[in-house]
Amino acid sequence: MIDYIKGEIAELQPATAVLECHGIGYALSISLNTYSAIQGKKECKLYVYEAVRQDAAQVLYGFSTKQERELFLLLISVSGIGGNTARTILSAISPAELVNCISTENTTLLKGVKGLGLKTAQRIIVDLKDKIKNDSIAIGPVGISPAPMASNKQVHDEAVSALTMLGFAVAPSQKVVYAILKAQPTATVEQVIKLALKQL
Repeated sequence: MIDYIKGEIAELQPATAVLECHGIGYALSISLNTYSAIQGKKECKLYVYEAVRQDAAQVLYGFSTKQERELFLLLISVSGIGGNTARTILSAISPAELVNCISTENTTLLKGVKGLGLKTAQRIIVDLKDKIKNDSIAIGPVGISPAPMASNKQVHDEAVSALTMLGFAVAPSQKVVYAILKAQPTATVEQVIKLALKQL
């Protein structure tokens, strides 16, 4: 089992990172929170969860902190929550916000995440409330500096690419991203994706 991979960031997009370690490039699926934490760096260390799907395909999920990985593992332990849904949750809500909304039983914030209905949000809270208390997952405030402003075209393309990697269709993703950038032309990629996740 791979616990973590430390290496040079060969490629980085809002939903994927490729780390080169001893001549091997590892492609990892990441959340928007991890993307924000590692962007701008030449090297990083990502904690890994290795998923083997029913079709025998292997998927590596990467996390900038052990706490985010712990939350991911808790989320996929809930019936009906798979790896991509857990990653979408961790892209729409920060780890600190997620812990807070589970402990305070805030279903409104959770059901605002694309793909989560009221019943699924309630199931997450019921299943994980005691586990989060018992595990005492320590999530401090994450100090993330906003990404440097890029051209609208680049932000648009990166945001649409990330949303399609998260499982959304291209056409509606383009429409929503275009509308967000029209209203907020200086928005960063992360801000656009977070807004889009609430609208798609």
